[in-house]
Amino acid sequence: MVTKTEETQLNRLESQVDNGGGGAWEYLCLVRKLKVRRSVKVLKHGLWILNDSKKRSSLGPEEWTLYEQVAVAAMDCQSLDVAKDCVNVLQKKFPESKRVGRLEAMLLEAKGSWGEAEKAYSSLLEDNPFDQVVHKRRVAMVKAQGNLSGAIDLLNKYLETFMADHDAWRELAEIYISLQMYKQAAFCYEELILSQPAVPLYHLAYADVLYTLGGIENLLTAKKYYSITIDLTGGKNTRALFGICLCTSAIAQLSKGRNKEDKDSPDLQSLASAALEKEYKQRASDKLSALTLAFKTLKVSS
Repeated sequence: MVTKTEETQLNRLESQVDNGGGGAWEYLCLVRKLKVRRSVKVLKHGLWILNDSKKRSSLGPEEWTLYEQVAVAAMDCQSLDVAKDCVNVLQKKFPESKRVGRLEAMLLEAKGSWGEAEKAYSSLLEDNPFDQVVHKRRVAMVKAQGNLSGAIDLLNKYLETFMADHDAWRELAEIYISLQMYKQAAFCYEELILSQPAVPLYHLAYADVLYTLGGIENLLTAKKYYSITIDLTGGKNTRALFGICLCTSAIAQLSKGRNKEDKDSPDLQSLASAALEKEYKQRASDKLSALTLAFKTLKVSS
């Protein structure tokens, strides 16, 4: 994940390059380092360097890295002629390269030649079954065709080998959620929490899924994970604070006429609603009345 400091640095450098202040190569290197998607800018500034023989030659071996970066950006922008030119240059320089072969398969994918792209990816995997990028490209290609069940199958097969790939678990969870397969999504987030227990995003997403599933047990567990999210973020996560209030209200509705199953709810809910009121007063005072109305609807007291 990109930090706020890194994002500020990137935006500042991007503005500098856009306004003719130089630093195009530094900007392209930073985009590559942070693995962010700025395809339009990469295409523009990358071509500016590649089309100038003097600037291009000054890069040394990094020239080929730039060709690859521009090729991918061009595919993303559907500038397929530019992408093809870049891939051809790399093919001539590295005729036996599997990395270039991957770019060729990506170009087929960008053209919508799904069958040919699948054959190319399958061929690459025969040579190297552990090429994670190729596996992920196959998932992306299947998703692009709207075949979410196929994407699920590919991701599950991929995770049998690459169990520590957090991005793949998140991708799988998001697909399950889009298909309303919440129990399966919950399992994915459990895996993520086990491997990275200090990441608040996973606790929050898991709590959201449990809240959606509903039922006393799920709501109690969801509230627990909203609380952990608040703890991990120093009380700064607005979504988790709302989650506490929503869970408390839902648990109260389901527990009517029964022994209280959530003894800590009133205190925890009061703390969450008070924190929300404080945040709204500081950042969105004009919406404080809407917050108060929401509390009344949920029968939440601050």
